[in-house]
Amino acid sequence: MERARERRAQAGSLLTRPLLLLTFAAFASLFGFQLLLSVVPLYAERAGGGSAGAGLATAAFMLSTVLTQAQMPRILNRFGYRASLAGGLLLLGPPALLYAPSRSLPAILALTLLRGVGFGVVTVIFAALVVELAPPGRHGEALGLMGVALTLPTIFCNSLGLWLAEREGYWPVFLLGAAAPALGLAAAVGIPPVGPGKEREAPGFLSGLRRGPLLRILLLFSAVTLASGVVVTFLPLARPGTGPFSAAGALLAVGLASTAGRWWAGRFGDRRDPALLLAPGLALCAAGMAALPGPGPLLLGGALAFGAGFGLLQNATLMVVMRRVRPNERGLGSTLWNAAFDAGTGLGALSFGLVFSSLGFAGSFYLCAALVASALSLAYLDRHKAPAGD
Repeated sequence: MERARERRAQAGSLLTRPLLLLTFAAFASLFGFQLLLSVVPLYAERAGGGSAGAGLATAAFMLSTVLTQAQMPRILNRFGYRASLAGGLLLLGPPALLYAPSRSLPAILALTLLRGVGFGVVTVIFAALVVELAPPGRHGEALGLMGVALTLPTIFCNSLGLWLAEREGYWPVFLLGAAAPALGLAAAVGIPPVGPGKEREAPGFLSGLRRGPLLRILLLFSAVTLASGVVVTFLPLARPGTGPFSAAGALLAVGLASTAGRWWAGRFGDRRDPALLLAPGLALCAAGMAALPGPGPLLLGGALAFGAGFGLLQNATLMVVMRRVRPNERGLGSTLWNAAFDAGTGLGALSFGLVFSSLGFAGSFYLCAALVASALSLAYLDRHKAPAGD
């Protein structure tokens, strides 16, 4: 404990101006993203797309996100962090203003694809740049701070978006979803020009996927993000309303628990092996997912368990990935982790959008719980094959 305090003292202050600016930009970006995350699928469903249209809305966003993320090592190598971040924020925010006049499913999906490109850019940059700006020996805490900024919007934005859409209509939600990333752009201007080292051959996306120690973690995390995609897309359809035992109340509980879990996991990871959190995080997510179809109190308990496990795994898997890439490959590490996050989310929304009508609410969530539980085998395998010194 004393040695840990000494290392932190030698590393210097965590709350530097560049890191605070980056944290604010991340918060503003995710505010806009989370505000629309459950509203756009609902908007697509009511535009005539049905449950399949709702699933397509989330899947389209995540598809363009992942395709963009796959190109991020090259983009960062060419343009650097600041220019790429500015472009990503412009694509993520302002196009949301065009949802209101777009009342057909194809138009909604086209806008969603465009916003997904922006999201793919900014998510990779936040995870990579926070490690670049963090003091040595405090990467876990810096990732925890960034995790709070990225997950705080999940505490209230999903619920706020649904509440605003129900009470005031969709236009105020789209306006806020456009304005928040614009504020993040103002903060991003003050971030110093720290950038990835330019190499003749930047590590490619596929080359990272071919590394077994990375692929195991990415597959494990994808199982959980698949379940997350099902929760954010279909819980508002299955449990409509804004009361405590509705989708809005459950999503609020998920946000609270995931924020706390992500912060705690960052502090734990600086002191001990973050891989120790993989199995407990999966167990919490699986149990929470299985409880979500239950009556009101069980719904909230399941939301808290799922959120806590999800928060633990978000930080733990990111720390493990960053430890398994070289220092000049942090952009690649961030790309792979974010692609696993968003591919899983999109796959969950798309696949369960196709089977939701036949399996029903309870059956779909029980199947998700089983898929998450099956990922425990990957945690076990990784524990026995982890690289030496990891």
